[in-house]
Amino acid sequence: MSAPIISPSEARTGFIYGLLAFAMWGFGPVYFKAVSSISPMEVLAHRVIWSVVLLVLLITWQRQWRDLGRLLKDFRRVSWLLVTALLVAANWLTFISAVSQGEIVASSLGYFIIPLFSVLLGVLFFSERLRPLQMIAILLAICGVANQVITLGELPIIALTLAVTFGLYGLIRKKIAVDPLLGLGVETLLLSPFAFGYLSWLDGQGGLGFGSISITMDLLLVLGGLVTTLPLVCFAAAANRLSLTTIGILHYLAPSITFLLAIYLYNEPFGSYQLITFGFIWTALAIFSWEGWLNQRKVVPAFQGV
Repeated sequence: MSAPIISPSEARTGFIYGLLAFAMWGFGPVYFKAVSSISPMEVLAHRVIWSVVLLVLLITWQRQWRDLGRLLKDFRRVSWLLVTALLVAANWLTFISAVSQGEIVASSLGYFIIPLFSVLLGVLFFSERLRPLQMIAILLAICGVANQVITLGELPIIALTLAVTFGLYGLIRKKIAVDPLLGLGVETLLLSPFAFGYLSWLDGQGGLGFGSISITMDLLLVLGGLVTTLPLVCFAAAANRLSLTTIGILHYLAPSITFLLAIYLYNEPFGSYQLITFGFIWTALAIFSWEGWLNQRKVVPAFQGV
């Protein structure tokens, strides 16, 4: 079996889509800061509901209703998608709360950790073997987390929650192999009754932000669907045109942008203990990326002429 051949023009197109996807994810805090006067739970509920609306339009445009129907009849995969829906809801809520509380640096740390945590999950659930440099990278990441525990006397809860929920989400999605858009469509559809229920309850309590602050705020909340789905559409287009190595490197763009926003736009504190923690993580990621590149060079020739 030969590796798929991708033309240079397709690769360039994929790279542009990848840059757009990860840049949009990286600039996510700008949007969530703009709606931070609304409670994180309400922002989450709107994000779910307006994502469903937009995904219905996208599925219609791509004529995937038949595929969606087949997916909904698959009880096993829908059951797993309920689990991933809860994981992504927890991930979104944690990130929204972190931004509104001025913990954007902590959220960027979580997304830096994700690739390393995903490798660890591969070892635990897929019996994948750690290569020596991967082991060193993971140990360095553990040292980074340990430094924060020793310095502050507490775990970096926000970072670990983001890494664990997203890592497990990716693991299950890999296991059930569902189209990204259809999968997100089912996940948000499963979450929508809870979202509608929460908004109805909040309205009954007189605490609903939507419709009570300004038209601008209402429009921003509606845009939550676009903020959620547009990066995913770009990512799906990139993933079909780029190697996993390139996608892996582009992944670091999002937390890097988020980190820079936290420091230079929102003036979040960044002390010496955080510098040490991030130093461990960044060193681990440098080793991890280099090891992945070296391993890719060894694997590619094996496909040539097969």
